[in-house]
Amino acid sequence: MLLTISTVSSVTSGPATDLGFLLHKHPERVQEFGQSFGTARVFYPEATERRCTAALLLEVDPVRLVRSRGKTSPDFSLGQYVNDRPYAASSLLAVALGDVFRTARTGRCNARPELAAHPMPLEICLPALPCRGGVALARRLFEPLGWEVEATAVPLDEGFPEWGESRYVRLSLRGEVRLADALNHLYVLLPVLDDAKHYWLAGDEVDKLVRAGEGWLAVHPEKGLITRRYLGRRRALERTAFARLAELGDDVEEALEPPLDEELTPDGGAGGEAGELAESAPASGPEPEPVPASAHEPVSASAAFAAVADGAPAEGAAAGSEDVRVPLNVLRREAVVAVLEELGARTVIDLGCGSGQLVSALLARPVFARIAGTDVSTQALAIAARKLKLDRMPDAKRARLELFQGALTYADPRFAGYDAAVLMEVIEHVDPPRLPALERVVFGTAKPAHVVVTTPNVEYNVRYDFLDSVHGGGRAMRHPDHRFEWTRAEFASWASAVAGRYGYHVEFRPVGEDDPEVGPPTQMAVFSVKADATADSVKDATATENAAENAAENAARDVTEGTTAVVTGERSEGDG
Repeated sequence: MLLTISTVSSVTSGPATDLGFLLHKHPERVQEFGQSFGTARVFYPEATERRCTAALLLEVDPVRLVRSRGKTSPDFSLGQYVNDRPYAASSLLAVALGDVFRTARTGRCNARPELAAHPMPLEICLPALPCRGGVALARRLFEPLGWEVEATAVPLDEGFPEWGESRYVRLSLRGEVRLADALNHLYVLLPVLDDAKHYWLAGDEVDKLVRAGEGWLAVHPEKGLITRRYLGRRRALERTAFARLAELGDDVEEALEPPLDEELTPDGGAGGEAGELAESAPASGPEPEPVPASAHEPVSASAAFAAVADGAPAEGAAAGSEDVRVPLNVLRREAVVAVLEELGARTVIDLGCGSGQLVSALLARPVFARIAGTDVSTQALAIAARKLKLDRMPDAKRARLELFQGALTYADPRFAGYDAAVLMEVIEHVDPPRLPALERVVFGTAKPAHVVVTTPNVEYNVRYDFLDSVHGGGRAMRHPDHRFEWTRAEFASWASAVAGRYGYHVEFRPVGEDDPEVGPPTQMAVFSVKADATADSVKDATATENAAENAAENAARDVTEGTTAVVTGERSEGDG
């Protein structure tokens, strides 16, 4: 794998060969540095006063790589030796860069201290960079740091363009940047773009991240995504890193993305990032949920600003266009709020509130006089309380809100007494045999006048090219914690059966652009209790409970056939 760093002479920067002073590597020598996984070499393809280029070439020994592999590396025999690690820039290159240019990364240069302290014209090239999130993610990570980004997706096979693009990009960065900062940007962001590390992550990874991110990470708009990916989504390490960054001030702490809301990622992992095709999960709000262009709706610049303020940044607009694209998680939240207003609900409970994004949107509208949020996760509720700023919330607003812990498969009197209940991206996290218990609690015991349910439309998943590999065959799903994802027919069948058992009528609405072939990315069911519904309907539903549970078990086998088993247990909603 190869990395080149070039500079040119200018009136202010002096001769280009000063690059050798800053890197502490002489332009006339080829230097070798042994690594646990191979050999790194530094040499200068060109070194004149006008232009100078330093190259870092890393040759990976597959046998040595196997001996130093981390616990999460592939353990099947062939995969240890046949992979992209020797050719594509990754955490291997980042480690080598950190070792070879250790002094340069600190910004020290005893021979020319004035050079190290000032920006210089730099061009950095990476011919093969794995990028889980594509060209758009590369721009989102580097452009806020002052780089002009040129990124081109590498086709799977140039001879067969119909095969589409690979997950690799050719990346060129240009800008007036201090060399130490440029090296630290690469050290952190190379493994972030690859979303993988070749070694076991220990506690000192947080120290490495904070040191390398000094001066830029805490103010980066994607700091939540960067932190989660760099630390391999290790919750304990993330919390430590967020706390370290939060020492810079409350505004930084509250801008950090908590690792609770699910996101859609090309490897099927969770972050927010919501979502990462757009990677807009959630970045920060939850990483914005990635969705193809067809799943977005254009909005005005003011609406885009409102979406960013609400914690889910809008995608950048196409060149020459004033429209911007709204991530799916924002469209979903806005659709739910609009339905609640249309129904005339004044009291609402968010069942599975996660980090409180829907609750926050409801609080912003005085028409909702009483709002509750419940979640099975105490950590999610603590994050929701912090993001909602409960300790600083005005008394009148605070009086409208209640947050409490609760499980949706167990009857709880606190769930009752609301005009409407919302299950936004919740049911797919419940094991199918447990769905009848949730139905009984929500529709039978709590029995609000209205229930709004949203869930992914699995038919739309064909629009996400990377999803065919998420679970290794069978029906690919958007998140590894999803117990199922339904087609429109399956969702309609379930919702109609629930409505019939518990005395509701139901209508279905699309969320996001309604694709003429596969439907919308999210499907919504709006339940309203029938005027003539009585307690007899609940009694009848209870009498048929066993039959429903048996049917659910059969449905579970049908829905999950061929998919990979995931960890058992409920997960709170997630805006992604």
